Amino acid sequence: MRIAQISPLYEAVPPRLYGGTERIVAYLTDALVKRGHAVTLFASADARTSARLIATRKQSIRLDPSPLKSDLAAHLTLLHEVQRRRDEFDMLHFHIDLIHLPVFEDAASRTITTLHGRLDLSDLPDTYARWPQYPLVSISRQQRAPLPLASWIATVSHGIPSDLYHAHTDSAGGYLAFLGRISPEKRPDRAIAIAKRAGIPLRMAAKVDPVDRAYFHECIEPLLADPIVQYIGEISDADKEAFLGNARALLFPIDWPEPFGLVMIEAMACGTPVIAWNCGSVPSVVDNGLTGFIVNNEDEAVEAVSRIASLDRKSIRSVFDRRFTADVMAAAYEDVYRRTLDTASWTARDAYARSADEHR
Repeated sequence: MRIAQISPLYEAVPPRLYGGTERIVAYLTDALVKRGHAVTLFASADARTSARLIATRKQSIRLDPSPLKSDLAAHLTLLHEVQRRRDEFDMLHFHIDLIHLPVFEDAASRTITTLHGRLDLSDLPDTYARWPQYPLVSISRQQRAPLPLASWIATVSHGIPSDLYHAHTDSAGGYLAFLGRISPEKRPDRAIAIAKRAGIPLRMAAKVDPVDRAYFHECIEPLLADPIVQYIGEISDADKEAFLGNARALLFPIDWPEPFGLVMIEAMACGTPVIAWNCGSVPSVVDNGLTGFIVNNEDEAVEAVSRIASLDRKSIRSVFDRRFTADVMAAAYEDVYRRTLDTASWTARDAYARSADEHR
């Protein structure tokens, strides 16, 4: 199958440091190539991929040192290039939210759009109702809740390469881990409170976006003075296995409708259990009592820390291998592509038959 993967331009593919969507695009693209497909990746020139790369920007927006840049202009250029080449592909797979919807209306039947972000935004229901011809893929069943009437055709969980991280199945773990962004919805303050109450050191590997700097300085930075907390800053993929694999558990104390939560399966790949709030996608990702514990409040989280030793790290890795590898993800998308194209084919035949009947 000839497949185009259309990535956002904000991060490199895969990101050098923090980043979710572009990371999944990278893993999916390479897995589809391994499965024998002719894949073309539309991304910035700093992408690393086994697919054919069509670069529409010299550098990803985040890594571009220029203080003056337009993400809208960059993505319009991306869309122009995909539109110009669209007949080269059987399937166009968009990962850029909804900016392409007005542009590819006459080709919507051979597209799928994976929505990677939160969907509880006021303008989205009317927009997706306006373009119902686009098949949509969610990344967890909970993500769909704000848009139950959208044109959903599948839910496909994220996956990462099976050999990217190795399980630390014998690691007792001397600390708790927090990995992600320092932002109000990620609740790093909860992670610190849990660690302090449990009496276990917390290591925090996290980025601070410009929009969250005030929150970091006012709400989190004062908490870092406690010697039980070690703030590491942003880390790369090369550092994640040791960081997660040597942890007693990953704390995922979110306070927002998380669409998926990639860090949870990264921890599972390392054999590390997850203690996560019962929020957003967490019930779709964590098998309570097997790969971690789902909690509703701080008291339950502290109690869960005391029960971490009851979980088997080899079993956690086994669940990851069964549910969350890049190959599992790619196989699921193959099925989505085929079903979408089969539906489009039958729709075209039906339209042809109706036209023929009308002219008899």
